[in-house]
Amino acid sequence: MPIPGSGLAKGLAVTLRTMTKRSHTAQYPEVQPELPPRSRGVIGLFEENCTVCMLCARECPDWCIYIDSHKETVPAAAPGGRERSRNVLDRFAIDFSLCMYCGICIEVCPFDALFWSPEFEYAETDIHELTHERDKLREWMWTVPAPPALDPAAEEPKEIAAARKAVEKAEAAAAAQAAAAAAPATEADPGTGPGTGPATGPATEADPGIGPGAPGPGSGTPDTPAGGPA
Repeated sequence: MPIPGSGLAKGLAVTLRTMTKRSHTAQYPEVQPELPPRSRGVIGLFEENCTVCMLCARECPDWCIYIDSHKETVPAAAPGGRERSRNVLDRFAIDFSLCMYCGICIEVCPFDALFWSPEFEYAETDIHELTHERDKLREWMWTVPAPPALDPAAEEPKEIAAARKAVEKAEAAAAAQAAAAAAPATEADPGTGPGTGPATGPATEADPGIGPGAPGPGSGTPDTPAGGPA
């Protein structure tokens, strides 16, 4: 059974320890604070990854994300193919005067278009300036820290493995194509092709000087004695 008043005594002990400690004051802004890597400062937009799926705007509890877009027709990639339509981003804005930094928009984005930046120095004298358009959100992307290094024993990410296999396949196809292009040139070489060696065999038998029945040296003809003309 706890002693009555023990909780109050523990709370007063914590207060006493805190009061006896020396305070530490950081001279901000001359000395910048050392923020944790996953600090929630401002949100950056990587526009190239945005597909205007509207998930971030629909899931935002404060309705502080504004997105406008239009559709464009993409011609067929191959002859006889079908045209496609895609959404083109016109406006992407976040009102940070309403944002409560819950991070839901970053979590639900399926294409990694939104990122946390540790930057927090964007106070304004006018509340309307806290609505950052896509150009401003793109500038915050330069302040997003690099992701932490992977565990050396971890498996290779599927995206990197697929990209590496695609590169290896393309290199193998290029090497095979180069080998196939060099093969006909080798067969057409007159110095190495079949039947291009020195003439032997039947060509030797056709030599009138050594063939059978050919007059040899010192032999006569039917009209000339063996000793030759007188």
